[in-house]
Amino acid sequence: MKKAFSTQWKGSRQPRKQRKYRAKSPLHIRHRFLSSNLSKELRKRHGRRSIEVRKGDSVRIMRGEFKRKTGKVDRVDLKRTRINIQGIQRAKKDGTKISVWFAPSNLQITELNMDDKERLKSKTEKSENKGQGLPNPILENKEKNKKEKKDASNKRNNT
Repeated sequence: MKKAFSTQWKGSRQPRKQRKYRAKSPLHIRHRFLSSNLSKELRKRHGRRSIEVRKGDSVRIMRGEFKRKTGKVDRVDLKRTRINIQGIQRAKKDGTKISVWFAPSNLQITELNMDDKERLKSKTEKSENKGQGLPNPILENKEKNKKEKKDASNKRNNT
Protein backbone atom coordinates (compact mmCIF):
# COMPACT_ATOMS: atom_id res chain seq x y z
CA MET A 1 0.00 0.00 0.00
CA LYS A 2 1.31 3.44 -0.94
CA LYS A 3 2.19 6.01 1.69
CA ALA A 4 0.58 9.00 -0.03
CA PHE A 5 -3.16 9.64 -0.26
CA SER A 6 -4.74 7.99 -3.27
CA THR A 7 -7.59 9.65 -5.15
CA GLN A 8 -8.19 6.34 -6.97
CA TRP A 9 -9.09 4.43 -3.78
CA LYS A 10 -12.61 3.00 -4.04
CA GLY A 11 -12.96 1.14 -0.76
CA SER A 12 -11.85 -1.89 1.19
CA ARG A 13 -13.20 -4.31 3.76
CA GLN A 14 -9.92 -4.10 5.63
CA PRO A 15 -10.15 -1.73 8.63
CA ARG A 16 -6.47 -0.77 8.38
CA LYS A 17 -7.01 0.57 4.85
CA GLN A 18 -10.15 2.42 5.92
CA ARG A 19 -8.27 4.03 8.82
CA LYS A 20 -5.39 4.93 6.52
CA TYR A 21 -7.76 6.58 4.02
CA ARG A 22 -9.26 8.74 6.77
CA ALA A 23 -5.91 9.55 8.39
CA LYS A 24 -4.09 10.54 5.19
CA SER A 25 -6.96 12.35 3.46
CA PRO A 26 -6.49 16.03 2.58
CA LEU A 27 -8.68 18.68 4.21
CA HIS A 28 -11.02 19.17 1.25
CA ILE A 29 -11.98 15.47 1.47
CA ARG A 30 -12.03 15.43 5.29
CA HIS A 31 -14.81 18.01 5.16
CA ARG A 32 -17.11 15.25 3.83
CA PHE A 33 -16.45 13.23 7.01
CA LEU A 34 -17.93 16.08 9.06
CA SER A 35 -21.51 15.51 7.97
CA SER A 36 -24.47 15.06 10.32
CA ASN A 37 -28.04 14.07 9.63
CA LEU A 38 -30.78 16.67 9.33
CA SER A 39 -33.88 16.95 11.50
CA LYS A 40 -37.14 15.63 10.01
CA GLU A 41 -38.38 19.12 9.12
CA LEU A 42 -35.13 19.98 7.31
CA ARG A 43 -35.17 16.64 5.47
CA LYS A 44 -38.63 17.39 4.11
CA ARG A 45 -37.75 20.96 3.21
CA HIS A 46 -34.43 20.27 1.46
CA GLY A 47 -34.90 16.69 0.24
CA ARG A 48 -31.62 15.49 1.75
CA ARG A 49 -30.79 13.21 4.65
CA SER A 50 -27.46 14.72 5.76
CA ILE A 51 -25.13 17.62 5.09
CA GLU A 52 -21.70 18.84 6.22
CA VAL A 53 -21.72 20.77 9.51
CA ARG A 54 -20.55 24.37 9.43
CA LYS A 55 -19.92 27.07 12.01
CA GLY A 56 -23.21 28.76 12.92
CA ASP A 57 -25.47 25.71 12.43
CA SER A 58 -27.78 24.83 15.32
CA VAL A 59 -27.42 21.21 16.39
CA ARG A 60 -28.98 18.79 18.88
CA ILE A 61 -26.76 16.28 20.68
CA MET A 62 -28.13 12.77 20.19
CA ARG A 63 -25.69 10.63 22.22
CA GLY A 64 -23.66 10.83 25.40
CA GLU A 65 -23.69 12.81 28.61
CA PHE A 66 -25.18 15.92 26.95
CA LYS A 67 -27.96 14.08 25.09
CA ARG A 68 -30.96 16.25 24.01
CA LYS A 69 -29.07 19.54 24.58
CA THR A 70 -28.94 22.04 21.73
CA GLY A 71 -26.54 24.79 20.74
CA LYS A 72 -24.78 26.56 17.91
CA VAL A 73 -21.62 25.18 16.34
CA ASP A 74 -18.73 27.28 17.62
CA ARG A 75 -15.72 25.59 16.00
CA VAL A 76 -15.14 22.82 13.48
CA ASP A 77 -11.84 20.92 13.64
CA LEU A 78 -11.11 19.33 10.27
CA LYS A 79 -7.81 17.79 11.37
CA ARG A 80 -9.42 15.73 14.14
CA THR A 81 -12.96 15.58 12.66
CA ARG A 82 -14.69 16.99 15.72
CA ILE A 83 -17.10 19.80 16.52
CA ASN A 84 -17.36 22.27 19.41
CA ILE A 85 -20.76 23.62 20.49
CA GLN A 86 -21.38 26.97 22.21
CA GLY A 87 -22.54 26.72 25.82
CA ILE A 88 -21.66 23.03 26.28
CA GLN A 89 -18.86 22.89 28.84
CA ARG A 90 -17.47 20.47 31.39
CA ALA A 91 -16.05 21.48 34.78
CA LYS A 92 -12.57 20.33 35.72
CA LYS A 93 -11.60 19.36 39.28
CA ASP A 94 -10.07 22.77 39.95
CA GLY A 95 -13.34 24.45 38.86
CA THR A 96 -12.29 25.79 35.49
CA LYS A 97 -14.59 25.08 32.57
CA ILE A 98 -13.47 23.54 29.30
CA SER A 99 -15.36 23.15 26.05
CA VAL A 100 -16.47 19.69 24.97
CA TRP A 101 -15.80 18.24 21.52
CA PHE A 102 -18.30 16.02 19.69
CA ALA A 103 -18.14 13.60 16.79
CA PRO A 104 -20.44 14.70 13.94
CA SER A 105 -22.17 11.30 13.96
CA ASN A 106 -23.54 12.08 17.43
CA LEU A 107 -25.20 15.33 16.33
CA GLN A 108 -28.35 16.28 14.41
CA ILE A 109 -28.66 19.56 12.54
CA THR A 110 -31.82 21.45 13.57
CA GLU A 111 -31.17 24.78 11.81
CA LEU A 112 -28.82 25.58 8.94
CA ASN A 113 -26.56 28.62 8.65
CA MET A 114 -27.59 29.89 5.20
CA ASP A 115 -24.93 32.59 4.72
CA ASP A 116 -23.71 30.58 1.70
CA LYS A 117 -26.58 30.26 -0.80
CA GLU A 118 -24.69 27.58 -2.80
CA ARG A 119 -24.53 25.26 0.21
CA LEU A 120 -27.61 23.15 -0.48
CA LYS A 121 -27.21 22.85 -4.24
CA SER A 122 -26.58 19.24 -5.16
CA LYS A 123 -23.32 18.28 -6.84
CA THR A 124 -25.12 17.55 -10.11
CA GLU A 125 -26.67 21.02 -10.18
CA LYS A 126 -23.26 22.60 -9.53
CA SER A 127 -21.60 20.62 -12.32
CA GLU A 128 -24.42 21.48 -14.75
CA ASN A 129 -24.06 25.19 -13.94
CA LYS A 130 -20.26 25.02 -14.29
CA GLY A 131 -20.33 23.70 -17.83
CA GLN A 132 -23.22 25.88 -18.96
CA GLY A 133 -22.65 27.39 -22.37
CA LEU A 134 -19.58 25.30 -23.18
CA PRO A 135 -20.15 22.51 -25.73
CA ASN A 136 -18.83 19.04 -24.90
CA PRO A 137 -17.29 17.58 -28.10
CA ILE A 138 -17.13 14.03 -26.72
CA LEU A 139 -20.86 13.91 -25.93
CA GLU A 140 -21.69 15.52 -29.27
CA ASN A 141 -19.67 12.87 -31.14
CA LYS A 142 -21.42 10.06 -29.22
CA GLU A 143 -24.84 11.46 -30.10
CA LYS A 144 -23.78 11.88 -33.74
CA ASN A 145 -22.56 8.25 -33.90
CA LYS A 146 -25.83 7.00 -32.39
CA LYS A 147 -27.84 8.87 -35.04
CA GLU A 148 -25.65 7.47 -37.83
CA LYS A 149 -26.09 3.90 -36.53
CA LYS A 150 -29.88 4.33 -36.35
CA ASP A 151 -29.96 5.71 -39.91
CA ALA A 152 -27.83 2.81 -41.17
CA SER A 153 -30.04 0.23 -39.45
CA ASN A 154 -33.20 1.90 -40.84
CA LYS A 155 -31.77 1.75 -44.37
CA ARG A 156 -31.03 -2.00 -43.97
CA ASN A 157 -34.55 -2.64 -42.68
CA ASN A 158 -36.19 -0.71 -45.52
CA THR A 159 -34.41 -2.64 -48.30
